[in-house]
Amino acid sequence: MTYIFVFIGAYLFGATPWGFIIGKMRGIDIREHGSGNIGATNITRTLGSIPGKICFVLDLLKGLIPVLATMLLVKHQIIIIANIDYAMIIATLATVIGHMFPVYLKFKGGKGISTTGGALLALAPGAFICSALLWVIVFKTSRYVSLASIIAAATLPLNAWIMNIAGLSKTTVPLMIFLAILGLLAIIRHTSNIKRLLNGTESRFAKK
Repeated sequence: MTYIFVFIGAYLFGATPWGFIIGKMRGIDIREHGSGNIGATNITRTLGSIPGKICFVLDLLKGLIPVLATMLLVKHQIIIIANIDYAMIIATLATVIGHMFPVYLKFKGGKGISTTGGALLALAPGAFICSALLWVIVFKTSRYVSLASIIAAATLPLNAWIMNIAGLSKTTVPLMIFLAILGLLAIIRHTSNIKRLLNGTESRFAKK
């Protein structure tokens, strides 16, 4: 039963559609502009750099806070759960699903990269840092947000394994498997982007 409460709480927190809210504050429905996505990328393209950065940070926090809160609550025995790894996995999955399928927007949300990143910062910080650096490198060289996101997500379990081998962090087997699932989920959510990348029609961010 406790796992269910963790899932519901993290889902509702993750479902908060910050991109939609920021758009409404600027007098538009962001779903009717650009790619129609409520994520930071479409906010940046439609409303500018500052609203995009605000959206990115808020989406990152709504991934970080539920997972970090779950970890602290279990560690301090405020909630009693036998396995802290499973509790954090459930919180991560719930908040990402909340972003992708928000109940507040009839289950039509974003692709969850920023929210996943926030959750990973609490769940597997070593793997997150490696993937974040990889994202920056791929984006700076290609100017494709989608390509950077796909590669960063797909290499999550590899990055965690490398960090384990190097002794810089310790990711358990259940968490490693879950990272692989998250990477696969991110790739599936970017299927349309992959098609556009292959046929050369994917949008690039122009260099300033």
